[in-house]
Amino acid sequence: MTLLVTTHKTPVGNLNLIADDQILIGANLSTISAFKAGKDIKIVKSIPVISDLINDYFDGDITAINGIKVSQPGAPFSQAAWKAMRKISGGKVLSYSDIAQRAGSPAAVRAAGSACANNAIMLVVPCHRVVKTGGALGNYAYGVNKKEWLLRHEGYL
Repeated sequence: MTLLVTTHKTPVGNLNLIADDQILIGANLSTISAFKAGKDIKIVKSIPVISDLINDYFDGDITAINGIKVSQPGAPFSQAAWKAMRKISGGKVLSYSDIAQRAGSPAAVRAAGSACANNAIMLVVPCHRVVKTGGALGNYAYGVNKKEWLLRHEGYL
């Protein structure tokens, strides 16, 4: 198995993508990539299909990221929460409480927040679409300004 790694310049910063075949397993914002080319890691200019869909998203097709297959390790509740996040349409938000309920544990609001914080595939598993009850933006691992930009880009703000 060889992982494909690339970096896209985006309006919110450098987006590092990590894929195993056509499945995105990591996406984060960083000024540097922690990956070096090697036996199991190939640095590429773009990842087929995934890179095109990311570009389409930033070019204005906010539904494009829905076509990207994802996989990340996590506990059953986190998996359910991430699945619920993937169902939030662009331009819409859900509360942490809504995510907890949709993940099958209505009382697990803090765990929903933890699922957002531990999400390894930012943007494509759209934890930026999860807000506090009442509509306040809440936290975001890459800064509230980036969350606000993404929600504005998607037409929510």
